[in-house]
Amino acid sequence: MRFDAQCDVAAVVYGAVDDPDRLLIDFADDLRRSGLRPVGVIQSGRSCQAENPRLGVVMLPGGETVCLVQDAGACGAGCRLDAGRLIELARRLAAAIEDGADLVIINRFGRLEAEGGGLNDLIAQALDADIPVLIAVPERRFSDWIRFSDGMNVRLACRREALDRWWQSVAGPAVLRRPSSAGTFCELAK
Repeated sequence: MRFDAQCDVAAVVYGAVDDPDRLLIDFADDLRRSGLRPVGVIQSGRSCQAENPRLGVVMLPGGETVCLVQDAGACGAGCRLDAGRLIELARRLAAAIEDGADLVIINRFGRLEAEGGGLNDLIAQALDADIPVLIAVPERRFSDWIRFSDGMNVRLACRREALDRWWQSVAGPAVLRRPSSAGTFCELAK
């Protein structure tokens, strides 16, 4: 994967008190209402250490919630990511990106992504198709993200105003008002 100055990639960097999931869900909903097509995943549930652990993602554009942890009996204390479910999720998202997207949203840059796996192929697919990418990055992984992206990205505070300013700079005012029957953002911008 090659990042360069032409990439439209933003990292929403969040800390312990921030809620990147709610921010991304609200932003994606607003994009859909304006006729755009965000594609990707947004995390639902932030803890495997809870009494009833939930860790899944909401798939965009459809809104389906997909559980990404192994069945409850296999978790013991906490939970473990189910690699098979993640692979299937990535396959489905790759097909959705192929169908056209105005923005690709990735729920987290986590350990798997930092190690070269996870949903990295979806980031590469979006960049190859000139589709802007938005990803949530925990503060503790930001240095890993910088290495991964070769520093070629925009760092956003986990605030709606920052996200709106970035999107306005990427999409411009015409894209926000375009009819839903038009092409993707990149097709319009060419």
